[in-house]
Amino acid sequence: MATLLYRLGRGSMRRRRLVAAIWLVVLVGLGLAAATLRGPIADNFTMPGTESQRALDLLSEQFPAASGATGTIAVKAPADGALAAPQGQAVVKELTQEAATLPGVVGAVDPFQVGAVSPDGRYALVQVQFATGADEVTDAQRDAYEKVGERAEAQGWEVAPGGEVLSSVPEVGSTEAIGVAVAAIVLVVTFGSLVAAGMTMLNALIGVGVGMAGLFTISSVVDLSSTAPILALMLGLAVGIDYSLFITSRYRQNLAEGLPPDEAVGRAVGTAGSAVVFAGATVVIALAGLAVVNIPFLTVMGLAAAGTVTVAVLVAITLQPALLGFAGRRVLPRKLRSSAPVEDGTAGEPAAGAAAATPPAEDRSGFGFRWAHLVTRFRVPVILAGLVGLGLLALPAPDMRLALPDAGTAPVGSPARASNDLITEGFGPGFTGRLAVVVAGDTPQATSAAIPQVTALVQRTENVLAVAPPQLSPDGRTALLGVVPKTGPTDEATETLVNDVRAAVGEFRDVEVLLTGATAIGIDVSEKLSDALPVYLLLVVGLSVLLLMLVFRSLLVPVKAALGFLLTVAATFGITVAVFQQGHLADLVGLDTPGPLVSFLPILLIGILFGLAMDYEVFLVSRMREDFVHGDTAQQATINGMGHGARVVTAAALIMISVFGGFVFLDDPVIKSMGFALAIGVAIDAFVVRMTIVPAVMSLLGKRAWWLPRWLDRAVPNVDIEGEGLRAHLDDRSAART
Repeated sequence: MATLLYRLGRGSMRRRRLVAAIWLVVLVGLGLAAATLRGPIADNFTMPGTESQRALDLLSEQFPAASGATGTIAVKAPADGALAAPQGQAVVKELTQEAATLPGVVGAVDPFQVGAVSPDGRYALVQVQFATGADEVTDAQRDAYEKVGERAEAQGWEVAPGGEVLSSVPEVGSTEAIGVAVAAIVLVVTFGSLVAAGMTMLNALIGVGVGMAGLFTISSVVDLSSTAPILALMLGLAVGIDYSLFITSRYRQNLAEGLPPDEAVGRAVGTAGSAVVFAGATVVIALAGLAVVNIPFLTVMGLAAAGTVTVAVLVAITLQPALLGFAGRRVLPRKLRSSAPVEDGTAGEPAAGAAAATPPAEDRSGFGFRWAHLVTRFRVPVILAGLVGLGLLALPAPDMRLALPDAGTAPVGSPARASNDLITEGFGPGFTGRLAVVVAGDTPQATSAAIPQVTALVQRTENVLAVAPPQLSPDGRTALLGVVPKTGPTDEATETLVNDVRAAVGEFRDVEVLLTGATAIGIDVSEKLSDALPVYLLLVVGLSVLLLMLVFRSLLVPVKAALGFLLTVAATFGITVAVFQQGHLADLVGLDTPGPLVSFLPILLIGILFGLAMDYEVFLVSRMREDFVHGDTAQQATINGMGHGARVVTAAALIMISVFGGFVFLDDPVIKSMGFALAIGVAIDAFVVRMTIVPAVMSLLGKRAWWLPRWLDRAVPNVDIEGEGLRAHLDDRSAART
């Protein structure tokens, strides 16, 4: 692989104008396609095979009028008892009529007819039924719905439209630019050259632009959840900058050693580029592996992010060499441009007289070497301290609770949160997470006979506040009963209620009784993801062992890497639970309301952190193996690997932390928690696990770290991440020409 990438890198530099032109055409073409073909972004949390999804499918088929999106308009009168007065009733009826005539609405229910009025006569709920699902409600219809009741508000009433139709797409704005700005500063400090930093950032931004444009282009035929583009943007920026950083760093090192630009870039892509391809492949495999959970929205999220990572890899190994060709030796700091030796002969061979040029002596006094000496010297205390520290951070993890986001965790001041708070204030938390029982029979008589029995069973279930009168389909074969819990949608008692109701009504023979609703769907999603989490974790850990065995030709190194990954995941879960669920230091991240973690966060975090952890593992340990194979002792090889890789890995980690951390400033709690967890996970894995525990363990293992049984050594193919085959190829070519 290294030899192939070497040729690709040299070819891209030599034909840099063509390569740059191709990528520019791709960027512009996909940008125009995205602007023309972009489809709607929505939150369609479907769950094939679950009871709640089967109920929705049944309603869509037999009771279409009840299968559309619903809205709830919370109304608060200026004083207690105002709704009992004729003037108050007139205000509410006028508001109900206004809602019923909104575009896309098939009807609105008068709260006085169904008893949706609080005992104190101050609060009322107007139920609004839309013709289509929430994903199909247009922006114009949603805007009109949000403005309903303006006349009542002018009279001193509070009107707060809410419901599933107000699910909004998080907006990416200036806050994320903070992460990019910090990344740019890190690049400048790392390289000491504005040109090198600028080329690296430009390359990453082009890759992100291509990836995001491609994603929005297919959004007209693929249902994208609101978090899918955000996740793709997060990863695209982070890995795009990191991958370009690795190749640029190796190119600068090659230039400083006296290689001509085309040879320097060829070897950079052949060696660092091999690691980039491997690291990118692990991220893509882990993200694409989310499809095994069989949850459509999660599959789309994983594939969308995997697509942007793939583009980032392709840009790094093709466009980056072209841009480096335009920059030439200006990627070096000014003081090194004239002092570094230059080879002007045929690529791969020094020109006549080049032997007199001596590469600058390697500086072994840098922080990486000093840190490596310290860690390896006190390896046992370092390992113990690391294990104990990460173990303490992981303590809150077993208390983790999962749920889909609801209006109760929406940003304070948002329409959805205002409606939720007003409903809770007037009626209690259960009214914000109502359930729906679907009763479907072959005949109207069977359905009618079952309704009283189903109603009685549900009413007797603990934690049920009320059961609404049934709504019948036009043919009378399907009925819909509203169920109001006493507790909120993300409360543990509500989850227990859902299971109790299903157990109570599951014995009917002549009719099918199914429980659904946004709350039930959220519980089903969370349970399925919780069940899939151990399987997915085992899949990812097993994959990491196999991949690293392939790369490093060792048994203990992959096992050590997998155990380090588990430590990272456990500590990250613990910190995220402590902040976002338990509320510790929540103010520091701008979190208004602590609550359960979004149900897909843990499994998504495992997939992403797996790829990033393997990224740092490869860049650090591959240099250790390279030096060990070439004759250094295991101890010295460990120090060399850390000394050469610490600066680049530190910069890469800081960049990722900055990019992910920038998303913490968004108001959306889902995106906020994702950005926070990824930033914390990268920090733990890079600085605690890979740069501290790993060299300590490698030093403790010594040469045993590189042991591999002979039969396995013969069976495992050689992917040549370190470029040994490439060096042999170059040596053979140089010998043939002399």
